[in-house]
Amino acid sequence: MLRPLARIVAPVVIFLAFAALPLVAPAGGERYALDLAIRMMIFAIAAVALDLLVGYGALVSLGHAAFLGIGAYAVGILAAHGVNDAVVALPAALVAAMLFAGATGVVCLKTHGVYFIMITLAFGQMAYFTATSLAPYGGDNGLTIATRNLVAGYPAFTADRAFYWLVFGCLLATYLSARALVASRFGRVLRGTRENPTRMATLGFDVTRFRLVAYVIAGGLGGLSGFLLANFTEFVSPAYMSWQRSGDLIIMVILGGAGSLHGAIIGSIAYLLAEEWLSGLTENWQAIFGPLLVLVVLFARGGLIGLVTQLARGVRRG
Repeated sequence: MLRPLARIVAPVVIFLAFAALPLVAPAGGERYALDLAIRMMIFAIAAVALDLLVGYGALVSLGHAAFLGIGAYAVGILAAHGVNDAVVALPAALVAAMLFAGATGVVCLKTHGVYFIMITLAFGQMAYFTATSLAPYGGDNGLTIATRNLVAGYPAFTADRAFYWLVFGCLLATYLSARALVASRFGRVLRGTRENPTRMATLGFDVTRFRLVAYVIAGGLGGLSGFLLANFTEFVSPAYMSWQRSGDLIIMVILGGAGSLHGAIIGSIAYLLAEEWLSGLTENWQAIFGPLLVLVVLFARGGLIGLVTQLARGVRRG
């Protein structure tokens, strides 16, 4: 009873909190609060996309940040050539990320387990080193974007609040679309491949094809987060697609609770809040965060969502 209820209540609370933030943000710290929330939502989109693979397809990708970086570079490269309209940049970011996902997914999905992890890492690093070699677009130093994308020639998202609502809308659409996908026949087959791919193949389903479609969808959502990140920071860098960023996304999924979608959002919020707080204490904040993550994995099965569920059950029994 608690788990089905949490699946309804938790997402509602999350999105209501994001929707209310611009209204309750303190006057002196409004810019800081909105910027932090925008970062949370952008990385939450990428984490939800990764959760489709990890939580529902048992496909642990260590190269997911490549999609984010490709989406960001699509915006930056177009802007460098004078094309600064979202009507062009957004489709370009999505298509570029999905094409990369399709091309690499065909190869990656011929492997399983740790081999899949390693080959996604290899392709992610290939994308990273390709970006560092793009001297006309900044190379290692990255590329500065003069201004955020226009919308049909109109500067609709120059204001921070307007851009906040754009990112909020994208996260809500991503979550609802992913939830509908998981609940569909496609999602049920994908979950079946997670549990027993051999049985699903015996039943007549093309396991590789279903996984490839999921991989391409996740790549497209990663490209969307890259498009938003490039516009938010007005800067693109090879660091966006490094293996460390892919590791951050996996941590977000595990921390929140894999296989729940809203857990990926909770994990993104928790990770970035912890980073913000701990980095204020010491520059070596990862040394503190690492043991905390280990404790969550050991004692909170199902991540933070699992921890809350266990506590709620304990209260009810008490």
